[in-house]
This record gives sequence, C-alpha cells and structure tokens, in this order.
Amino acid sequence: MNNLSNAPNLREHQHDRHCYSCKPIPTIAIYVLVPLFFIALGISIFILVVVRNAAFFVSLLFLSALVATFVLWNTLNWRRNGAVLLFLQSFPDSDLRVARDGQLVKITGLVSCGSVSLESSYEKATRCIYTSTLLYESGELGLKPADVNRSCFQWRLTYFERFSTDFYITDKKSGIRALVKAGPDCRVIPLIADSRLVKTTRKCRILSAHLRKWLRDRNLSAEARLLRLEEGYIKEDSSVSVIGMLHRNNDAVMIVQPSEFISTGCQWRKLLLPVDVDGLILGVPEMAGPVTNQNSVQRL
Repeated sequence: MNNLSNAPNLREHQHDRHCYSCKPIPTIAIYVLVPLFFIALGISIFILVVVRNAAFFVSLLFLSALVATFVLWNTLNWRRNGAVLLFLQSFPDSDLRVARDGQLVKITGLVSCGSVSLESSYEKATRCIYTSTLLYESGELGLKPADVNRSCFQWRLTYFERFSTDFYITDKKSGIRALVKAGPDCRVIPLIADSRLVKTTRKCRILSAHLRKWLRDRNLSAEARLLRLEEGYIKEDSSVSVIGMLHRNNDAVMIVQPSEFISTGCQWRKLLLPVDVDGLILGVPEMAGPVTNQNSVQRL
C-alpha cells in the first residue's frame, strides 16, 4: 500500500494539485517581467506627459493585460491539473503487443485488485485500488487548526488520507493483462475527482453519528462546526487510463513509474505551457465518466 498523503506538494497545494510537478511559470520569468513592466510604465508616462501621445501608454496596458491573463490562466490550470489532464486525454492509447520495453505507454482498460485491496475511509467501499478522503474546515475566527492548508473561500484542508496499491489492468486493445506498480515507493499522480459527501452550513452544523465516530477514530474534534468532507475512490472493474513506462520481465508485463520526468509539452490550443511531471499518471478515460462515488449518499 502506497501512502500518498505524505507527498510534499499535497501539503503545499492541497489535494488536487500536481503531484511532483514543476510550475509552468518559472520564478525567474516573474522577476524579469515585473521590472520590465515598471521601466516601460515609466517611459510611457514620460512620453504621455512630454509628447502628449497616449498610444504607447495604451499599448503597454493592453500588452500587460494579455501577459497577466496568460500567466494567471496557466497558474490556475496548473492548480487544477489542467495541463496533465489534457495530456492524458490527448496521449494515444498504446498496444501492448507491439510496445517496446522501456517505452512510455498509455493503457486504458478495466482494473482488478492485486494481492492488496483498499477500503475507502468514510463510505467503506471495498475492493478499491485507489482511495482519497479529505476534510475541510471553514476559516472562521476561532477555527485555526495547526499545520493546515488554506484554500479558496476560506476552506482549509485539515485532514486527508490518500492511498494507492499495485493493481492489474487489462489493455482494451490487445486484451493483455499488465501489473501496474502503484504501490510502495511509487510516485502516483491521481487525476480522480473527489465527491462531496458532507457539508454543514451555518444553519445546520449538527454532525451525524457516523461522522462523529469517523472523526473520533482519527483523534479529530467531533464538535459541531462548518466542515466539508470529500471522498473519491476507484473500485475494481472500473475503466481507468494509466501513463507509465512499460517493463517486460519474461512473460510478465508491468507498468512502472517513468525513470525521467514526463513533459506535457506546449498545448497551444489551450494556451498552456509545458509542465514536467515525475510519476505514474492515473486517470479516467474521457468517455468513461466518473468512476468514484457513483452511489454516494450525503450523511448529515
């Protein structure tokens, strides 16, 4: 079993950020662009005052707005795994019958559990190959838990569990069954949406008995408060796509973590810069729809 909760970037960027990936906008680019903007701004103001020509000033503002929008667009998509998700969807499915050892491949097919299967933390869904449970608390005054991650709209990630394990996948093209090494010591990038199971409101902060027990079992406060609980998992017989490196050992076929960084490349149709990713990419086929929490019930 692979504990993905210890991934460094999960602590920095919350649960749905890139695992082991590089930001698309280098820091040095920001350090260069900001001084250039102020220099150009000073020149444009000088021309506006002395020559009384506003063309350069207006052009600068327009160009600066375009650059700022481009940077913001790439940053938001990086935080939402946009580039990696588009890379997964656009990468062609490989055929294991002709794929070479050491080749980067994408395999799509039905999954089955290996020697170890997982159980989701809250819903207790069994026979899973990946599970994720996240607890958020409202950032109201007085709610300041230690070592938490801030998020938008004052929701803070206060607790999370995320696990993956080795599993089998049957290639839909060739019918070949391959072992995906997503267990211990493997870096996994899950592109799996979590479903919201519980959300208390200011009018109704009462926690159910099931939720209070879940909180106590993890040494968390069971007091009534504003919180949100999300959970996602991949059960056996779900359709999944995996990008990794093919490894052949006699008759055994395995998909392992790539030995080098994977670059998503420039995706100009979406105006996205390259993102370097280090790990096994695990996602859902574009036409398969969600594979998590299909029968989830909100418990309040």
